[in-house]
Amino acid sequence: MKPIRAPLALLLFAGVGAGQDLAVRGAIVHTASGQPIEDGVVIVRSGKIAAVGPASSTPVPSGLRLLEARVVTPGLVDAHCALGLAGSLNYAHDRDELERSDPIQPELRAIDAYNAREPLIAWARGLGVTTIHTGHAPGAVVSGQTMVVKTRGDEVAGNVLVPFAMVAATLGEGAVAEDEGKSPGNPAKAVALLRSELVRARGYLEKKKGSEPPDPDLGLEALGAVLSREVPLLVTVQQLHDVQAALRLAQEFELRLVLDGACEVYDLLDEVKRAGVAVILHPTMLRAWQETKNASFETAAKLKAAGIPFAIQSGYESYVPRTRIVLFEAAQAAAHGLAFEDALRSITIDAAKILGVDSRVGSLEPGKDGDLALYDGDPFEYTSHCVGVVIDGVVVSETPR
Repeated sequence: MKPIRAPLALLLFAGVGAGQDLAVRGAIVHTASGQPIEDGVVIVRSGKIAAVGPASSTPVPSGLRLLEARVVTPGLVDAHCALGLAGSLNYAHDRDELERSDPIQPELRAIDAYNAREPLIAWARGLGVTTIHTGHAPGAVVSGQTMVVKTRGDEVAGNVLVPFAMVAATLGEGAVAEDEGKSPGNPAKAVALLRSELVRARGYLEKKKGSEPPDPDLGLEALGAVLSREVPLLVTVQQLHDVQAALRLAQEFELRLVLDGACEVYDLLDEVKRAGVAVILHPTMLRAWQETKNASFETAAKLKAAGIPFAIQSGYESYVPRTRIVLFEAAQAAAHGLAFEDALRSITIDAAKILGVDSRVGSLEPGKDGDLALYDGDPFEYTSHCVGVVIDGVVVSETPR
């Protein structure tokens, strides 16, 4: 019996519960773990990838549903965004990504503010984004926590990969309070505030070891997880001297640091590499003004050449369109010196590695989650469309975009 080539629309009605059994065939399959496979097949069983290989040696089991596309890639991984907290309408009631009553609030959990039904999530998903690292946005010295979650479904439960991924901080002009007279008033004060809070958290951890432990403090508990290296400190920082301040803090407190944004990191490649720090690079097409005025289209290629782990993000837009799409940001990086496969890896497996979820997502390999994006042409070409998205073996999008 020949395989049933079911329309994507039919698969949508199979539900969004347990992963389905299906096969995806592409004229080119980019696995992100090896060389592209011409006329490749991916077999998904119970939501997990069961087999990947050339069609000649990877037969589609009889009766299995088959999806076909010109190009197949792993589901895209957005290394940092505020999706689910920042809403599409740009009104106060759907802007939950930044709480400004205090400059340091590490106790704020991303999962408590995340709206899985936010239309921006569906928009990103329709373009192939299946996993996002999201949470409280840049703009405060410590704005809160982040999490890693799948973009599938209407509920957060069951889709979270990492409920507490990182603590999000900001240094430089981006951390300065908007209102005159409020703290911090300048970048040096922001660094001092963060240093002071880390010292307090260190003392809190010491007291917990004693005979009379302190009363629980949610904020110090979160920063304690940073100090004990359980989670990284994600520092959004743009200018060279502010990046250097972040590196000094990381060395002083022996932190796991992830640089975020890092517009001027191209002038600090040797220093960043020596520090063993990963970079979640700003969107390639970031608006270049004020502290981001020296952003470059070529930074991704320079990070790759220097051997520094990096990923490309969609970032956080304080105004419309409220979010970018990593597919287009990586395409621009590919147009400015980054090889195609490296650009794809920056929004798939390399992003997953930085987030610590590469055992489940980011590449097409047996045993990993059945997350795939299907395109009718080169995904980095503006005229191509995402024609299908699969998450955990379930078809979640069929609208060409």
